[in-house]
Amino acid sequence: MTGTLSFDWGRQTYVMGIVNVTPDSFSGDGLLQSDDWVAQAIAHGEAQVAAGAHLLDVGGESTRPGSQPVSLEEELRRVIPVIRELARRVSVPISVDTYKAEVARQALAAGATIINDVWGLRLDPDMARVAAESGAMLVLMHNRSRPKDAVQEARLGGRYVGVHYDDLIADIRRELMESVEIALRAGVAHERIILDPGLGFGKTVEQSLEIVRRLAEFKALGYPLLVGPSRKSFIGYTLDLPPDQRAEGTAAVVTLCIERGADIVRVHDVPLISRVARMTDALVRSELRPISPSA
Repeated sequence: MTGTLSFDWGRQTYVMGIVNVTPDSFSGDGLLQSDDWVAQAIAHGEAQVAAGAHLLDVGGESTRPGSQPVSLEEELRRVIPVIRELARRVSVPISVDTYKAEVARQALAAGATIINDVWGLRLDPDMARVAAESGAMLVLMHNRSRPKDAVQEARLGGRYVGVHYDDLIADIRRELMESVEIALRAGVAHERIILDPGLGFGKTVEQSLEIVRRLAEFKALGYPLLVGPSRKSFIGYTLDLPPDQRAEGTAAVVTLCIERGADIVRVHDVPLISRVARMTDALVRSELRPISPSA
């Protein structure tokens, strides 16, 4: 049980709604742009739950290609009041999107129950201990992002180029399992770990597409799988579309990811993707049945 949601892996796809408390999100949905940003973030989270989100992911630092890090104090200022108030208002689990152990610790105290570490325990040596001592669910994402590999295009945004892997899928699998070993050695329970192959994080457009095609090879690692394709640059550069026109591309990727074993999809467009996930589940998960219309 996490929050009020008991995960039944394999039975359905869980939709994670994104709450970006930042001024510079690549997707254009950053909420830190007005005096009432806390109220806007809370309203946004509540609307996502009403639209079908099973979880909310609150983040206070942009991770887009070329983004600048924020201080610990600033990240805490952004996310803690939002998490504290959302925890009072919604019944779904709240995840904190951070790689800083102190942000995770305070977020858990404020009501979060999931840590979403986009660096897979590799940047802050205290993160594994915080996760283990709290008993929180822990998302370990693969990441090879380097500023030198990021390029910007005014219309389509940032992307990574020239990122080398000896063997793309094998390298990512190995590095994810290295993160798992860090977690297990710290005392994180096996059943509290979720893996994320990190679409777009230190991957070129072609590499991200290959990860989607071969997602089942990550599912074979034996952990629940989270994917975050929403409005990503690999969709934008494939379709030649800016972030605010990538909903259909996101839906196509989500459909294939579910068919290939994704358990959680992290998205901006919750109303649309919630419907896509339910329809795809009805097609690929034989135990699910259509919802009967009310009399």
